[in-house]
Amino acid sequence: MADQTRLLDRLKLDPFVLSILGAVAVACLLPARGGAAPIAEDATKVAVGLLFFLYGARLSPAEAWAGLKHWRLHLTVFAATFGMFPLLGLLGRFLVPFALTPQLYLGVLFLCTLPSTVQSSIAFTSIAKGNVAAAICSASFSSLIGIVLTPLLVSALINTGGGSAFSASSVLDIVEQLLLPFLLGQLARRWIAGWIIRHKPALTIVDRGSILIVVYAAFSAGVVAGIWHQLTLFRFGALLVVNAALLGVALLITSQAAKRLGFDREDRITIVFCGSKKSLAAGLPMATVLFASQGAGAVGLIVLPLMLFHQIQLMVCAALARRWGARAEAGPATARAPEVIAPG
Repeated sequence: MADQTRLLDRLKLDPFVLSILGAVAVACLLPARGGAAPIAEDATKVAVGLLFFLYGARLSPAEAWAGLKHWRLHLTVFAATFGMFPLLGLLGRFLVPFALTPQLYLGVLFLCTLPSTVQSSIAFTSIAKGNVAAAICSASFSSLIGIVLTPLLVSALINTGGGSAFSASSVLDIVEQLLLPFLLGQLARRWIAGWIIRHKPALTIVDRGSILIVVYAAFSAGVVAGIWHQLTLFRFGALLVVNAALLGVALLITSQAAKRLGFDREDRITIVFCGSKKSLAAGLPMATVLFASQGAGAVGLIVLPLMLFHQIQLMVCAALARRWGARAEAGPATARAPEVIAPG
């Protein structure tokens, strides 16, 4: 067991990602069929609603407004998350059909519209000795804005790529399953905020358990619909290359932009980590709502790019954070503001 733990540490595999892969394996071996399929669908809706209720209950409006004082940093992260990434996603259209299938490309496009992560953005910023307070505010803003902006961006980009717009029923589903639970969480915060803080470890399990339900249902429907026959080894390899290239370009652009805009070292670290990553926790439940009309099982392929990107970003950003943090601890002479290509 100790040897296995050391191996996982060396591979930098996120235990939560391993749990997700386990849920995918269970879905492949024991998919929900027949009468179990509607039960899995209802469980997914409950899980999504619970997730966004907890998101709303955790976010303090006072802290969010206080963080607006650092508006230049937040605007830069916002531009990277919801401007740079969607433009990069549109460039992926040229990879269809010889490298990516239309559904995989739709998944890449969806990935590019998502908000930044919260926990890992803050954690990596802290390890690298960046501006942690700004990272907390910026990542929280990104999550909050993404609840509204991601569906709008997905709709606009699908139209740009030749797809169809969301129907009125799709918009209603977004409001009912995403926005309404979030707003209810905000309203209930005054009564349950203390309880949430006291039970944070247990609620983390609830969070991750809910996401695992979403993953199981999505991939289970994919197995039943037979969509895995569409994913060849070549397509999977091409998707890995596309995701790695997407992250590399995002890291380079955010690093160079922060430098040219005159931010100090701590703020530049925050911009790089908050502006280059995408949220798996927000993306998986959103996908089940936004792409419900794509057909049974389609969500499984659409979220695959996000799942791969999440693991890649964790491995790469963990290495960058440790290196930049070590240089900061070594002293001012070696702790210059980081650059992705030629770190200082």
